[in-house]
Amino acid sequence: MPEDTPRPVLRMGVLGCADIAVRRILPALVEHRSVRLVAVASRDRSRSEGIAARFGCAAVTGYQALLDRSDIDAVYVPLPPGMHHEWVARALTAGKHVLVEKPLSTSYAQSAELVEMAARSDLALTENFMFLHHSQHAAVRDMAGEVGELRVFSSSFGVPPPAPASFRHNAALGGGALLDVGVYPLRAAQLHLGGELDVLGACLRVDEATGVDVAGSALLSTANGVSAQLDFGFQHSYRSVYALWGSRGRISVPRAFTPPREHRPVVRLEQQDRITEVTLPADHQVGNALDAFAAAALSGTRRAELREGLLRQALLVEQVRKAARVVGC
Repeated sequence: MPEDTPRPVLRMGVLGCADIAVRRILPALVEHRSVRLVAVASRDRSRSEGIAARFGCAAVTGYQALLDRSDIDAVYVPLPPGMHHEWVARALTAGKHVLVEKPLSTSYAQSAELVEMAARSDLALTENFMFLHHSQHAAVRDMAGEVGELRVFSSSFGVPPPAPASFRHNAALGGGALLDVGVYPLRAAQLHLGGELDVLGACLRVDEATGVDVAGSALLSTANGVSAQLDFGFQHSYRSVYALWGSRGRISVPRAFTPPREHRPVVRLEQQDRITEVTLPADHQVGNALDAFAAAALSGTRRAELREGLLRQALLVEQVRKAARVVGC
């Protein structure tokens, strides 16, 4: 693009003042060249005013009031999962492109409805799996030939227990470990295995006091028998890893899903009689995720492909839930 040509800018609003929005997304929005933060909305006026003053944008009271603004092209939705279907649908109806925190919704049927709405209006609809946009995963794919024929993909994502008041303990708000952290290993398995994955079995530990799952595991397989062994939960010490194990070696990624911007990932390659550790460049996965969303919204890049990915992910999550043995705790 010639230097004197105006750069397209995506005017964005934010529905809600969730912690992830304040800590990670809003700072990245403010510094992004192709995005302009226009307004942030909260049901609490003082909350939206405080956040807006901090990030230099307009404050809006009420989510619908933000969607009604004509100076907003797209919205970011960091609300609890149980609220996603309603507010993503409202945003699409208002003609806005949508970047929504994972998961897109709490069921396959709801996700399919939202995808159909986005397709009908040719709007960008993206699930905010930021880790997909970190360059370490492309580097791992380039190294995959070093392990020979792939036999097993494994991944774990666990975090310490959330605060008691967190929506993660509230079934009505879409709480539970599968939707909160389990979706990451599932999405990583799709990234590296590709194609259709079958759920062979699963287990979910459910807190009988709250009714939400707090931990789980799943066993998946490709059509040709490569297995995916996945574990997740929020009753754990922090762990965010995946590994590819093949006929001639194993690659492990010890900081797979939430590396800080300044972190230089170290990927470990284990082969017969040799261990190699490769230090990769730091990368800004939050900014890269916004790049991808802005491209989809401004130029239509990969909109149909992204919608297909949403359906595959939603179906896999639902299949894990249906296949799971439920154990109380």
